[in-house]
Amino acid sequence: MSRFRYEIIIYWSEEDQAYIAEVPELPGCAADGPTYQEALAQAEVIIGEWIETARELGRPIPEPRGRLLFA
Repeated sequence: MSRFRYEIIIYWSEEDQAYIAEVPELPGCAADGPTYQEALAQAEVIIGEWIETARELGRPIPEPRGRLLFA
């Protein structure tokens, strides 16, 4: 189970021929992978790096808000 509670949106990109995983609450935070599972795993890594960088730069880190979008 992930230690992060941010919403991750995963979709297939024909252009990139990969799954894209976006984290809407963290601006610019996205990852990709050849499979859904790899995109999710990479997103979790990138969330940690995003938070670490924000801390180093003294920038605010948004609190996870849970589900942002509704189908």
